Amino acid sequence: MRHLLWLLLSVALHAVAQPARRSGFDDMSPSTQAMQRDDAQNPAMLWAQDGAALWARAPSPSVPACAGCHGEARASMRGVAARYPAYDEALARPIDLATRINRCREMRQGAPRWAPDSQELLSLESHLALQSRGLPVEPPADVRLLPWRERGEALYRARIGQLNLSCAQCHDERAGLRLGGGLIPQGHANGYPLYRLEWQGVGSLLRRIRNCMTGVRAQPLAADSPEFAALATYLAWRDRGMPVESPAVRP
Repeated sequence: MRHLLWLLLSVALHAVAQPARRSGFDDMSPSTQAMQRDDAQNPAMLWAQDGAALWARAPSPSVPACAGCHGEARASMRGVAARYPAYDEALARPIDLATRINRCREMRQGAPRWAPDSQELLSLESHLALQSRGLPVEPPADVRLLPWRERGEALYRARIGQLNLSCAQCHDERAGLRLGGGLIPQGHANGYPLYRLEWQGVGSLLRRIRNCMTGVRAQPLAADSPEFAALATYLAWRDRGMPVESPAVRP
């Protein structure tokens, strides 16, 4: 009950303090926006198409494909990506969609894990995220996520690295200003996995966070670290109600 009351209070306080939110899409040039709007122009759709093939393909003759258990992704996976990170009882921590995919491969298919930001993992994650495109980000109402979200918010606001900067200083306090000629976005995560023109490929939220940490000369987080789990959980809470855009396009 105590955790539930804290959860309700946190919702109320965030509703009061939440500034007007802007997706990174809103700050892009018209030509880049057009690229995201049109699936025929969006290069991330190539990854999503590869993911559809992986969904239907069994990793070996002795085990079923993802589709063999879940059926057509368009129906069975609708809304799933909007609800991650979610709490995993076996690991006793939140996990993102990429981790869920890998756990299914290991536990249900007897297949090896895919490496973070590997072509295969990004492709299948993009395909599944596509099924939730346009739905609101909806973190689970699970009190077990509350301490993780609080820890993630503390990480978001903590100064790190040789430049002694926090995520909040850039993406809350200075959003809309310019840094090195580029516009500072609010840093919402509702488009991942996404195609970055800078990367010339699709990348994950983990990759973006690690890039930012390298930029402030801090030690990047590991994919399986509790710190990344906490930060991703907070970012999903921060994005709640915003539409899923994945697979999005960003500069």
